[in-house]
Formats: sequence, structure tokens, C-alpha cells
Amino acid sequence: KAMEMEAGRESEVTCVDFWANEFGMRVRIALRELGVAFEYVEEDLRVRERSDLVRRMNPVLHMVPILIHHGRPVCGSVNIVEYIDEVWGEETRLLPGDPADRADARFWADFIDHKVFSTQTKFFTSKGEEKEAAKEELVEHLKRLEEVLGDKCFFSGDEFGFLDVVFIPFSSMFYGYEQHGGIDLEAECPKLTRWEKRCRERESVSEVLPDGKVQYELH
Repeated sequence: KAMEMEAGRESEVTCVDFWANEFGMRVRIALRELGVAFEYVEEDLRVRERSDLVRRMNPVLHMVPILIHHGRPVCGSVNIVEYIDEVWGEETRLLPGDPADRADARFWADFIDHKVFSTQTKFFTSKGEEKEAAKEELVEHLKRLEEVLGDKCFFSGDEFGFLDVVFIPFSSMFYGYEQHGGIDLEAECPKLTRWEKRCRERESVSEVLPDGKVQYELH
């Protein structure tokens, strides 16, 4: 079972993140899923200045999440998840074994980061017609992902895997979709909502994902 070690103790693996960061949730879920013990260091993104640790470990972007392994930083959430899979995925692999399936999973991970996230941001920050347009676009993206999921339990089939890790943190905003714009996901994307419930039954996910109402109020 993955352990979250007390900050301050020497650790082979350290995750620097903010508890409500959807991108960082991916890293913490992946670590737990593969049973990797790690130290968690909280970086409060509500504070304007980044800590000295973040500036040293990610001098280019000053962003979290950051995975520190034997003192060496790995940055970028999807990049980190792939690194975790390569280093610790001996018995359980997150990425599919087939090269074509791996490429497909990476494509949809990129779609989530560049289409779903940007549209979600627009949806929460705009008003009037622009908000309605963003709402329609967001639902369209979610339906597309539901098509990729199909009738499978998880995106890669019967086993929880890479694309599930990448996308499930965004489900913490599903409550916000309904509250902010009246998106009824159960009606719009029933297979996706069932997938979310299956994912949340996993300890690796339930221990990381915050309550939807708390997440929405923070944003």
C-alpha cells in the first residue's frame, strides 16, 4: 500500500503539489496505484510567490506537480505519470503494452490537457454567450471521451490505467459543471458518470480526490 510520509523526513520519493491541483492529483494517484511510498510537500498555489523548493526543482516554469526521485526532479504531470510507470510498474503497468494503444492513450491525454482543461477554464471564467458557447464545447469534449470509453469499465479495458489516471482528477469539477452551468452529466454522459463512480471506489483515487463542493468553491 502506498504511504504518504510526513514532510520533513528523508525520502527517496517526494511529491510537491497543491491538494486541489487536478494535474498533481494524477501524480499522487499513480504513486498510490503502484504502491510507491512518498513524502508529500504542500505548495499553496493561492500564495503568489513560489517556494524556494519549487524554484530550485522547476527553475524553468516554477510549477507543480514536481516529483523528486533521489534528489532529481521530474516535471509535467503526464510526463511524471509515465516516469512512475516506467520506474515502478513492474507488476502493474499503467500504460498499455501495445505501442499503438500507448500512442492512442497519449493522444487522448493531450486532448484532455489542451481541449478539456482550456474549455473548462473558459466555462468557469466567462459570462453570457461566451459561457454558453464554452458549456456546449465542454459537453462535446466530454461526449467524445465517453465514445473513447465506450462500454469498457476503464479506458484501457478491464484494468484501471494511464488515461483513467490522467482524466479522473477532472471529475472533481463535475459538481461545479452542474452548479455553474446546469450541466447534467448523468443525462449527457451516463457511461462517463458510471466510470467516475468505479474509479472513486479505488483507494488510490478516493484518498486523493477532494469533495466536489469544496473543489468548486475553491475555484
